[in-house]
Amino acid sequence: MQLFRSVLSYTLRGASRLLILLIRCFSVFSRKYPRPDPPTDPLLLTSASDLAEKIRNGELRSSVLVQTFISRIQQVNTVLNAVVCERFDDALQEARSVDDMLSSGTEDKETLRHKYPLLGIPFTVKEAFALQGMPQSSGLLSRSSFFPETDAVVVSRLKRAGAIPLGVTNCSELCMWYESSNNVYGRTRNPYNPQHIVGGSSGGEGCIISAGGSVIGVGSDIGGSIRMPAFFNGIYGHKPTTGIVPNEGQFPNAQGCRSDFLCTGPMCRYARDLTIVLKVMAGKNAERLSLDREVSLRSLQFFYMENDGGGIFVSDVDQELIQAQRQLIKYLETDLGVHVQPVNIHNLRYSFQIWSAMMSSDGSKGQSFADLMSGERPLWPSWEILKWMFGFSKYTLPGIGLCLTEKLATVNTGANERMAQKAKQLKEEIGSLLGDDGILIYPSHPKIAPRHHEPIAMPFNFAYTGIFNILGFPVTQCPLGLSETGLPLGIQLIASHYNDHLTLALAKHLEIGLGGWKPPKA
Repeated sequence: MQLFRSVLSYTLRGASRLLILLIRCFSVFSRKYPRPDPPTDPLLLTSASDLAEKIRNGELRSSVLVQTFISRIQQVNTVLNAVVCERFDDALQEARSVDDMLSSGTEDKETLRHKYPLLGIPFTVKEAFALQGMPQSSGLLSRSSFFPETDAVVVSRLKRAGAIPLGVTNCSELCMWYESSNNVYGRTRNPYNPQHIVGGSSGGEGCIISAGGSVIGVGSDIGGSIRMPAFFNGIYGHKPTTGIVPNEGQFPNAQGCRSDFLCTGPMCRYARDLTIVLKVMAGKNAERLSLDREVSLRSLQFFYMENDGGGIFVSDVDQELIQAQRQLIKYLETDLGVHVQPVNIHNLRYSFQIWSAMMSSDGSKGQSFADLMSGERPLWPSWEILKWMFGFSKYTLPGIGLCLTEKLATVNTGANERMAQKAKQLKEEIGSLLGDDGILIYPSHPKIAPRHHEPIAMPFNFAYTGIFNILGFPVTQCPLGLSETGLPLGIQLIASHYNDHLTLALAKHLEIGLGGWKPPKA
């Protein structure tokens, strides 16, 4: 059996390398985009928490701040294609209303801080979430004319907290691929190198936040759709403990078992903003997370794995990512005086198989991805692939591939049952290891941001993030500087259920000690 696994792994990796080589040969003929200049305006380089405090103190007008971010979006979006629909005029009007309210002096500063923690702060929203007056297609041509009349729950909560939406950002078709490209809006490009991907499905969010066009944003995550874009764009993203933040108002929303895997959460350029945005998003559920509890990092247990232990369907971890993780461990041991223990969690090597099996474990409930993509008419993946080859399909290749994979996942029910048992064992093992005072340090992704189209050659690499959706643990993706080629590095911090405050506290500590987000080089 071990020999078979080795041969299969070697074959798959060889096929992946060959396909990547072919993709790069064809990419020679694709259009090259210039790298945008990094943000330089001090307002674009300040955390949302500090900006809100300046606004409440009368040191900064919201209208000035909002206009600054609008100008930045206009400067970079032609190249990046991150913001796909804007509401700049409405945002400026709302910012002027904030200025007028503050000028009236009807509320004291403490009341303002309590009622409006994000007063006057601009933010962006993944297009899959309902934002009144903005499109909500989720990258589907069949929904390109759909405009919601109400806001998603988390969007409404952010607006009530004083934040001002600037527009909606690009995602992958049906939010189920890790490159943000679709037939409605096209492809989003990485601010560190526009020839590389931004991740998905919340890729537009990760991109525009990293580029300085937004400071906080709304993302969703069922297989890593917050954490992968945060990793590829060098920012922070948090997948909360399952069930803490409401998912209502996004398309597609999860049904059946998938509702236990889908999470809505914050994406931020600065770690110090994660907690305040998460509190607003979670509402009363935030009380279940002890987010205000003081965390003694020196008292915690730390564990790490450099890879998944040998998964046959995923790529090897890039050496620069391994080196960045080792430097992080050395920093923690030196700075905090702790011992970071290596662990070998055997079942993590089955991450993709577990994710695939669990996503289809009650496939009879709710709509299939094929139904969601096609609407009323049946979709035949094999026929759509043939149409795609000749340029006649209205769907993207990853979307069609997802529908095909979904059908295949229901064939071998015996294997799915075995993977469901492994998921249960894995949840118990990691939960027992971490307890209420442990953090696991684990790669965010095996590859530094690939070039466009290359994810087709390594489609299952999302398993490094997707497994934690199945397990329900809270996870924070943290940036760890830039690679030799100027692309972001990063790491995942995992805690047990309802211990989000541990990973958030460590993220803030690392931001202070290691520098956090790094702007794209000029």
